[in-house]
Amino acid sequence: MKLLTIRSISFAAATLAMAASANALTINWSGLVGTSTLNFSANAISLFKANGGKVEALGNTTPILETGATSAWSFSLPITSITVTPALKIGAGQASGSALDIVRRTIDEEGTLVTSGIVLANFKLDYIGHQVLADATTHGAATKPMFAVYDFNVATPLALKYKFPLSITGREVLDKLKLTPAAVDLFASSLGLSGDAVIGLVRDTDFGTLTQDIAVKVRKPAVSNKPYVPAP
Repeated sequence: MKLLTIRSISFAAATLAMAASANALTINWSGLVGTSTLNFSANAISLFKANGGKVEALGNTTPILETGATSAWSFSLPITSITVTPALKIGAGQASGSALDIVRRTIDEEGTLVTSGIVLANFKLDYIGHQVLADATTHGAATKPMFAVYDFNVATPLALKYKFPLSITGREVLDKLKLTPAAVDLFASSLGLSGDAVIGLVRDTDFGTLTQDIAVKVRKPAVSNKPYVPAP
């Protein structure tokens, strides 16, 4: 009966609330199963490697290592909330507490190791604007809250499947992740990138896909939805 209770609270209550209010409803999903998996594309990986870059998991992000690999290029981010619009459509989804540190290490002319980077945290999928937002923090600088990082395309819309008697699952795939113009500039300044050719590649690269999987069943243990704050 526990799954039935969760289903009733999560969906029936959302429907009733929408009928009674013109405001969107945000559902806490931290106690239910839900993950967003970021898979960087082969072109994105080549771009990172060619410029001394790598991506490191922070917060409640889990790196997904391929067999024999020493660096991860896929990451699992727990979904912590889902926002339903008055039209009963998914307006947003958030992975609060998840973070990625994009780090670049290079050797300067004097042979000194130079490290630069940018932390992206507390990701939010904006289905209205078709953008991935995140708190963006250049190493050693102030945070830009809910900065528009990527534009995306909906490759596979969210489809909920109901299996008798109590199972509800859903999956969607977002692709064509491309940096917004503002993000191109921020990445270039944060990572010390220069030159028309490199900046052009950063601007034009399809960075990969985001796949969302949800299920109306208890997540044990529940994931923390406390926002990730980078160390000063």
